[in-house]
Amino acid sequence: MTKTRHVEAPIDHSEQAEGPDLIAIRGDASTAGDFRLGTREVDWHHHLRGQVFCVESGLVHVRTTHGSWLLPPQRAGWIPPGERHKVSISGVTGGWSLLITPKACRTLPRHPCVMGLNDLMLALVRRAVAWSDQPVLATAQKRMLAVLLEEIRHAPHEPLHLPMPSDRRLLRIAQAILKHPHDARTIEQWAHWAGLSVRTLSRLFLAETALSFAQWRQQARLTLALEMLANNVPVAEIADALGYATPSNFIAMFRRNFGDTPSRYFGKQR
Repeated sequence: MTKTRHVEAPIDHSEQAEGPDLIAIRGDASTAGDFRLGTREVDWHHHLRGQVFCVESGLVHVRTTHGSWLLPPQRAGWIPPGERHKVSISGVTGGWSLLITPKACRTLPRHPCVMGLNDLMLALVRRAVAWSDQPVLATAQKRMLAVLLEEIRHAPHEPLHLPMPSDRRLLRIAQAILKHPHDARTIEQWAHWAGLSVRTLSRLFLAETALSFAQWRQQARLTLALEMLANNVPVAEIADALGYATPSNFIAMFRRNFGDTPSRYFGKQR
């Protein structure tokens, strides 16, 4: 009689209430469980633990009720405990994730964000990955965890958030711009199309997204540009798709916002 081999399901550390305040794991496209990478979609869900994650290639697009966040390589994304989100992963070959108990998250940002990394944070993460199988952290490890949490708390936030308006008329405009980012209609033309006065459109956009209409449209184009760069679309094609007259105009806009050219920003390694 042939014995049936029992294969244990991988542990979902993101839902682990017990254990150390921080569990650090590395993942790739073949990883089983809660940090499998590659190219895939993860539908709406939430975690008991807060999550800091970083990828070494490709792009991660996180959508929440507050809007969308993009995570290029060598930046860190933050999702607070219990935050509903869905994720699109494109061409990610490797990365790491920190899963932090709600108690240890109390002083961390209340909303999702993308943060810059520094050498100290990366060194502490490498140390923490080696603790992943320990049920209890040693005193020295707890001290390192305290330093890592402090670094996360004070890390600079990067402008990779696209807030979405909730007003149905503004949302209609926002969705149309995301679908046709090359559309060069003026704010007056968009207001007329949505049945709003220019004054009302301007006031509501600022109130609901904390950005002016022009700032929001530019941020939307930057969001789409990063997604296309992750899929190796040439800069000239991106500039044309987003409505820029020349690639140099697009590159100049990108540099003003991110301090680097598209190719250098996306390929920057620490």
